[in-house]
Amino acid sequence: MGECLWQAQVAGSFFIILIKPLLTLQYYYGKQPNFFHMKTHIPQLFTILLFISSGISRSYANPQENELFLVQNGKTDYRIVISRNAGETEKKAATEFQRYIREISGAKLRIITDKRKIREYEIILGRNRHLEEIYPSMKYDNLEEDGFTILTHDKKLIIAGGTQKGLIYGVYTFLEKYLGCRIYSSKVKIIPRYGNITFDQINDTQVPVIKFREDYYRDVYDPLFMDWHKLDSHRDEWGYWVHTFHRFVPPEEYFGEHPEYYAMLNGQRVPHTQLCLSDTNVFNLLVSNLQKRIEENPKAHYWSVSQNDTYGYCQCTECQAIDNKEDSHSGSVIHFVNKVAAKFPDKTISTLAYQYSRSAPKHIVPADNVNIMFCSIECNRSRPIITDPSSESFREDMGDWSAITDNIVVWDYVIQFQNLVSPFPNLRVLQPNIQFFVENNAKAMFQQGNREAGGEFAELRAYLIAKLLWDPYIDIDSVMNDFLFVYYEDAGPYIREYIDIMHDALELSEKDLAIFGSPIDHMDGYLVPDLVEKYNALFDKAEGAVAGQPDVLERVKIARLPLDYAMLEIARATGTGPEGIFMKENNIWTVKPEVKKRLEEFVNLCNKAGVTRLKEWHTTPNDYREIMKRVFEISMVPHKALKKKVTMIIPASKKYSGGNAGILTDGLMGTSDWYYMWLGWEEDDMEVVIDLEEVKKISKISAEFLQDIRSWIFMPEFVKYSGSVDGKNFKEIGRIDNDTPVKEEGVIIKGFKTEVEDVEARYIKIYAKNMGLCPDWHIGGEGKAWIFLDEIVIR
Repeated sequence: MGECLWQAQVAGSFFIILIKPLLTLQYYYGKQPNFFHMKTHIPQLFTILLFISSGISRSYANPQENELFLVQNGKTDYRIVISRNAGETEKKAATEFQRYIREISGAKLRIITDKRKIREYEIILGRNRHLEEIYPSMKYDNLEEDGFTILTHDKKLIIAGGTQKGLIYGVYTFLEKYLGCRIYSSKVKIIPRYGNITFDQINDTQVPVIKFREDYYRDVYDPLFMDWHKLDSHRDEWGYWVHTFHRFVPPEEYFGEHPEYYAMLNGQRVPHTQLCLSDTNVFNLLVSNLQKRIEENPKAHYWSVSQNDTYGYCQCTECQAIDNKEDSHSGSVIHFVNKVAAKFPDKTISTLAYQYSRSAPKHIVPADNVNIMFCSIECNRSRPIITDPSSESFREDMGDWSAITDNIVVWDYVIQFQNLVSPFPNLRVLQPNIQFFVENNAKAMFQQGNREAGGEFAELRAYLIAKLLWDPYIDIDSVMNDFLFVYYEDAGPYIREYIDIMHDALELSEKDLAIFGSPIDHMDGYLVPDLVEKYNALFDKAEGAVAGQPDVLERVKIARLPLDYAMLEIARATGTGPEGIFMKENNIWTVKPEVKKRLEEFVNLCNKAGVTRLKEWHTTPNDYREIMKRVFEISMVPHKALKKKVTMIIPASKKYSGGNAGILTDGLMGTSDWYYMWLGWEEDDMEVVIDLEEVKKISKISAEFLQDIRSWIFMPEFVKYSGSVDGKNFKEIGRIDNDTPVKEEGVIIKGFKTEVEDVEARYIKIYAKNMGLCPDWHIGGEGKAWIFLDEIVIR
């Protein structure tokens, strides 16, 4: 009997995942699904069809001997029973069950309390007298906070839940798993329509192994989506989240009189880095300020006492001694946080294992009420962490932490933050990575997606993550098919093929996939011209398949935005040639009309779809249009330095554009994405010489610099130009001091321009003065400052 029930449940779940979307299309939209596409793209479909036709699951056939009518011909004999003392969760569960059944079938279920006598046909929700009398062996404790049981007993349907939201989660699971309802996003909801609802014997208990599940996409925080997909938000129980040292001990308030409160770097106290964690007064002050915050927000259980989002750990003798003993910079952190936690035994104090503090200490262990937020920011996303050679140290650190505590929140990163609307084929690593975390003692997870609206496959990725956080071992391939073939309807198979080809190409390239990368990184991998052509052909077919359905067609076009963005970025980086921006016409470089058109269509659709930014902290779609227009207008314009040889007196860092000096005179203007087509000098001044190949008259010189203080990049203090006929004896011909405020945020591009008269030279030297170290007020105070240079123009 147990085996038969298991088979029925498996068949039912397969039925829901692969077949019911087809039925949903028929019921909801009144159309037949395209089985040809399904056969083409999911060969296993017909195996499942054969399995179901054997009679194991008959959810949509005539009821069999053991099946019951919940609704028959739009009418029902059932009623919903809740406790006479029902709380808000039970009441909501009852009204939601009632509402959806009525929307599906037209039948209205009555809601009564357990004061009434037990009847034959009941839907019993939550803990109440009826449940206790007919099923006294129900083990509520096993359901914990969020677990639930869906159970049939005689002719009754029972849904019982844990102490928090288990009941409402059980109701929504019944509606999805057994009736075919779907919530794909905050805007796309599928409710099938049929007059008969039957159910077979059910015995379905689910208790999540991940106890805290946050899926960090803006759209996810829709209340219905959150509850339907059983998700949490740190906003509910956390007082402070992360990076809190500066909030508890703000340097603006304390550094002037107490520099000893802050980290010592290179023998000096620096305000905007970390705290000195061995200082007794720092401990007392932080505890006092934390106590005040708790009194202001007593319901919050979790409070983060954690490093700021920068480096600069304290190097004083006392802090260094602790770190040396523990063989990790987390040593002084855990030593400090444990003492804080001891002051607040009824709260959980969280701290970060992040960047310099990621490795676990060798001897000290976190206190019972200390939470470790373990971060994967450095990991490659092209291969699962468990098999990726470059993630070996991360695996070791995860294992070390899990050996000394079971109170771990994993902070994982699942998008490309530097290019939010760009192809990022990481869907195949989502499941193995979450499984790896679970198998290493992580019981809480924060999956960081896009804080902005939109992004590449935002709805799909959020949906997949939600399912994996509840059940890390779910058949995720089937879940993806379920989403694609309903959300995109007849375009779904083409989009699935696009996803598969791109992921296959990434694996074949054996290249890493970085969360701060760019499509330019993969011009020789999954974005080679032949594949881009194939992707466009698939999207052309996808759009054609839903041409008569405006809403679905727009979803398909939004899914195509990352491909358009990649083509624009590759065109910008390439400059000329088949994939470039420019073509030569009458010996003059001009912008290709198709590139201009693609830019306008991309920006317009981003705005229509509500995309707020293309990069994590900046660049709206309209900003991007202006950036690209600037590239159109000033790139490839003839001038005396175009394509001329550049010699670097002070070499640039190889981290950016490979330190290639040719970047400075290639005629292609860099944009706000300073990872590409810019050169950077860390702490060093910049000095280069351009050889014009012959003596020429000079009238104007300009060099483009960039500032992004969030990334420790500042304008040079000044730029000096010198000229020479022989390349040995140089004479200064112009100097421009910086007038951009050093505290001005955002990405700023500025040309340092000078006009000269009667200057003849073959060699032009450009020197830029780096401030050397970040200012004291900066979060990277006393850290090395950068200057970034792109194009040098000489007329």
